[in-house]
Amino acid sequence: MEFPALGDRIRVVRDQVAHMSRDDFAQQLQMTRSSLQLYEDGKREPKPSLLRAMAAQFNVDPGWLLTGEGAMLRGAPLPEAEPCLCLDTLGSPVDLDEFVFVPRYNLQASAGHGAASDGEKPVFTMAFRRYWIVNYLHADPHDLSVISVKGDSMEGVLNDKDVILINRSDTSATSGLFVLRIDGDLVVKRVQRLPGGTLEISSANEAYKPFSVDSHNPPDDFSIIGRVVWFGRQIA
Repeated sequence: MEFPALGDRIRVVRDQVAHMSRDDFAQQLQMTRSSLQLYEDGKREPKPSLLRAMAAQFNVDPGWLLTGEGAMLRGAPLPEAEPCLCLDTLGSPVDLDEFVFVPRYNLQASAGHGAASDGEKPVFTMAFRRYWIVNYLHADPHDLSVISVKGDSMEGVLNDKDVILINRSDTSATSGLFVLRIDGDLVVKRVQRLPGGTLEISSANEAYKPFSVDSHNPPDDFSIIGRVVWFGRQIA
């Protein structure tokens, strides 16, 4: 498997060799999370000293890290094709490395007046294409979670029993759909940032009144869990 871009190879080392989140990997290499994201996205070239440190700490071949040629791990033979034991419904082989498996929590973000958020333990995982996560969502798979929607306040945008994918690293609340924690409950709402740092939080259903939060001085019982980046819906 080839990874022509240096940023892609750095992401592979973090995700498949170190098995670390972006925060933990950056801390291990004594750099900021934002710098690591720039390196992985190909927007900044890392210094040779950083690449040498990365190769040394995670037993990665420096030549592979720099050029993408040869074996990824030092002292490892070139990988040989192995028979795939996973098949799709047509019987065709499936490469599991092409997917990330996101935890699905038995939680409901209420599209109404709130749903309890206790017992946050994943019950199973949901598979998403790695290419889509990385290149379209520009997200770290470790930052993603799946929960469901309950209620009618976002009816027409997010309906009752919809399944939503949340990027927990995106908590800046510029504008969009976000999962919020209010008084210990989870709610999903439309958030709009107004001049002065005020966040206007509203519903799609006009029966639910909007309210505002000062982002510079939010109440203790308020926090932004993450941005809604995808939803799924059963038609029948």
